[in-house]
Amino acid sequence: MIDTGRLTLRGWRREDHAPFHAMCNDPRVMRFLGPALSDADVIAAIDRQNHFLDSHGYCFWAIERRSDGAFLGFCGIKPGPDGTPIAGEVEIGWRLAHEHWGQGYAREAAQATLDWAWDNLDTPQVAAMTVQANEASWGLMMRLGMQRVVGGDFDHPLVPEGDPLRRHILYRIERPA
Repeated sequence: MIDTGRLTLRGWRREDHAPFHAMCNDPRVMRFLGPALSDADVIAAIDRQNHFLDSHGYCFWAIERRSDGAFLGFCGIKPGPDGTPIAGEVEIGWRLAHEHWGQGYAREAAQATLDWAWDNLDTPQVAAMTVQANEASWGLMMRLGMQRVVGGDFDHPLVPEGDPLRRHILYRIERPA
C-alpha cells in the first residue's frame, strides 16, 4: 500500500467491483478510453491488476480516499502492453470517477506512484500513453515532469483500425539523478 496525505493506493477488493463498473460505464470517463466495460470485462480487469500485484509487486492500484474509504478510481504502474513501444517497460496510468476530477487526486496518486517506482524498482524510466485529444491526461503527464517522445506516436494494437482512439502519443520520465 501507498499512503499519501489524502489517499491510499492498494490492491483490489471485491467491494471495488460495483464502483469500478459504474466508473467504466460513465461516457465522460470512457470518452478517450473506448467502449463501456461489461461486468465480465470489469472482473477481468480487476483480476489482471491483482495478478500484476502478485507477480510483480505493483499494479494499477485502487485509489481509496483515506477520510471515508471511498473508491475513487485507480493509479499505479504495470508492465507496458505487448505490441506497443513500451512493451517490457514500466507504464504509469490512472483513471478516476468523474465526480472526483479536478480535486488533485490524480496528481497526488501519480506522484506517489512515481516516488514508489523510483524507491522500489530498478527502472531507468517510466512511460505513459494516451490519445492526443485527452488533454487532461497528457497535461498531468507534463505536470509530473514527463516529456512527450518525439516520433513516438503509434497505433495501439488493441484498438481496431479506423477507431479514432487508435492513435496514441507517448510520454516518458527518466529516473531522477
